[in-house]
Amino acid sequence: MKRLTAFLLVFLSAALATPSPATAASLAGVTLPDSTTIGEKTLVLNGLGLREATFFKVDVYVAGLYLEQKSTDAGAIVASEGVKLLDMKFVRDVDKDKLTEAWIEGFQKNSIGYGRLKDRVAKLNSFMSDVSENETMRFVFNKDSVEVFIRDENKGSIEGRDFVEGMLAVWLGKHPPNEELKQGLLGK
Repeated sequence: MKRLTAFLLVFLSAALATPSPATAASLAGVTLPDSTTIGEKTLVLNGLGLREATFFKVDVYVAGLYLEQKSTDAGAIVASEGVKLLDMKFVRDVDKDKLTEAWIEGFQKNSIGYGRLKDRVAKLNSFMSDVSENETMRFVFNKDSVEVFIRDENKGSIEGRDFVEGMLAVWLGKHPPNEELKQGLLGK
């Protein structure tokens, strides 16, 4: 019995001393966990991307895309009805006007039916406020709605499968804010 106890103690000590696999991913000084839970769904980090703006490539935010299963296929991700999460952590201050302009531009460039979405984009913009460095935005994509969180405060939900797909296309469509952001979110 003593030998078994000694063996178990040595085994447990070795197991505890063995480094565990990485539990986070980092980009531009922002670290996001490799997985998260939304409701009863566990989502895995598909990829991290950096939003750069202007000719000078000024860093704006780091985004992490969480999916039920990893995918590098932008079209399949947009069309999927599974739960998704996009976390944004700002690495600089951005005022409300810049955010609302970016949403309008993103939807116009990437949504075939922008006219149908215009009122809901306006609702999204009504949730916006100035954001400071290190503050967050979070978007939970359900089958037929997008829940919007700013600084962990639930601002509301925007309904419609077409809106879900249109908003995902802002990052994953043919004209993302910058191609490196899209590729990062796709885990490429």
